[in-house]
Amino acid sequence: MLSFRCLCILALQATPTPILPGPIPHESELTANARIEPGQAFGFFTDTTLCIGCKACEVACKEWNRLPADGFELTGQSYDNTGALSSTTWRHVAFVEQISTDGGERATTMQPFQSNWLMMSDVCKHCERAGCLDACPTGALFKTEFQTVVVQQDICNGCGYCVPACPFGVIELEVLADGRAHKCTLCYDRMKGGFEPACAKACPTNSIQFGNLTDLQERAARRVLDLQRQGVASAYLYGAPNPSPEPALRVPKPGVPDLSGRLPGDAPGSTGGIGDLHAFFLLTDRPEVYNLPTAPTLPASRVGPGLRRGLATLAGLAAAAALTFIIGGRD
Repeated sequence: MLSFRCLCILALQATPTPILPGPIPHESELTANARIEPGQAFGFFTDTTLCIGCKACEVACKEWNRLPADGFELTGQSYDNTGALSSTTWRHVAFVEQISTDGGERATTMQPFQSNWLMMSDVCKHCERAGCLDACPTGALFKTEFQTVVVQQDICNGCGYCVPACPFGVIELEVLADGRAHKCTLCYDRMKGGFEPACAKACPTNSIQFGNLTDLQERAARRVLDLQRQGVASAYLYGAPNPSPEPALRVPKPGVPDLSGRLPGDAPGSTGGIGDLHAFFLLTDRPEVYNLPTAPTLPASRVGPGLRRGLATLAGLAAAAALTFIIGGRD
């Protein structure tokens, strides 16, 4: 009988020669039609109307980034098991069942080209101006050459200042392991090698699209207009400029807020000095339905008004105390 060593040698000799001599340079051009070059802004466009809730993006993210499995129990509120973004879940597919109408009656009809399920793969927004980056005292959070936001684990001291600074509730501390902050990196290591991020590459319906941010915004604007032509009047972009409606699609009531609570042409998710989101979404319902803030703002934008109100309160108290002293002194 052949020894185990001989069998291994024969197996290696029988292995076919690889077709490719090595990694494909700029592979993202083949998989995402986007050449990754430093100095340009890249991001994700997530079209929720194409999401089927397969969670392939969640699995691909965990596999590539070696994140531990979690969410072994269903919440009882949805078919979703992970529940939310966390330090070990950097992609989260939300399942939102539309079981009733605005009037409280059970939904018996469906929107055009839609079901009574809303699904969305949530992720870090990689904000143009990131609140987590502003709050970090050690410089552990930084902007990459692709204009994405990444945490350097060897510099993070686990202070947690970045957690409340994120208006989207994305970043979290891994308290049971290293005690440091963790979140999506937009596959920074893959991008440096010219590869499309794992979640976008694994998405079977192209709901998650990766590319140059300007190109994605233009593509998303065309998609919104196309959906509106097909009868999905509620389609809009969250975190990117919405397209100007075509004459045939314009609402004859100027100044009426849309589903996001903003005037037409505004960019939901880009308020309070945040700027455009580098991971933005096409939605068909209000942002809060998808567990997104309607009007996110940076904590830094509230420092000035808070300080002025505090000083005004102190001035009022001082004036009241002085008035009390004067009146009391006369008596």
